[in-house]
Amino acid sequence: MIRIQSRKNEYIKELSGLVRSSEKRHAQGLFVVEGARLCRDAARSGLKLEAVLATPQAAEKYSAYVGEIAAKAKESIEIADSIAPLLSDTRSPQGVFCVVHLPSLEERGIDRLPGVGRYLAVENMQDPANLGAVCRTAEALGISGVILLGTCCDFYGPKALRAGMGAAFRLPVYMASSFQQAVPVFRDKQMRTFAAVPDENAVPVTQCVFTDRCVMLVGNEGNGLLPETIEMCDQTVTIPMLGRAESLNAAASASILMWEMMRGKEG
Repeated sequence: MIRIQSRKNEYIKELSGLVRSSEKRHAQGLFVVEGARLCRDAARSGLKLEAVLATPQAAEKYSAYVGEIAAKAKESIEIADSIAPLLSDTRSPQGVFCVVHLPSLEERGIDRLPGVGRYLAVENMQDPANLGAVCRTAEALGISGVILLGTCCDFYGPKALRAGMGAAFRLPVYMASSFQQAVPVFRDKQMRTFAAVPDENAVPVTQCVFTDRCVMLVGNEGNGLLPETIEMCDQTVTIPMLGRAESLNAAASASILMWEMMRGKEG
């Protein structure tokens, strides 16, 4: 058992940087997971765990969790209580953390997309809480996977991980630098693309027929989908709204759209 007592320890400084910087996470190929349950989910996911860190009190309180995580981790580290806030993105940390290897870019590339399935694609989504909520709902509804297009926020950042409640470890996620990059893959696999827009002239999503070769696209929180993305999609769809609101939160919109995508699917 390794023990770290100093807040100035170089390894702790490195991990604190991973918590707060997407650039450092992707440069080092590592990210930090916080909380006993999320760390256990990471351990059960098949991802490679570099280390588990816990305060003495947390190791005792969450002993079943920490034991299972430690069995999958390369190292087990006991940290002083004063160190936990440096690794935490919350006001009251539980005191349990793990360091996980990021899936490789090759594993997450759009070219790895299977030929069959019902997928949600998000373009330039910036709010990690929205992204996490979208992925949590996608997993719950049985969506085949989520596709990140353009400059989305970091899927493996602490806020997105927490909002997703472990979906990041179980839900297939693919990435493309733009919709234009993804289009040849969609066409090669004969997948129909739907652009979600707040336009009364678009087809109500409740009237659409979805097959097991389709992708629903949802855009940025403030600006929606890029005009060129909408133009390249096979169909524009909208959510019928009878109330006075002109639009919905991106995560709420995505949830409704995914529900409609899966509503007629059996099994």
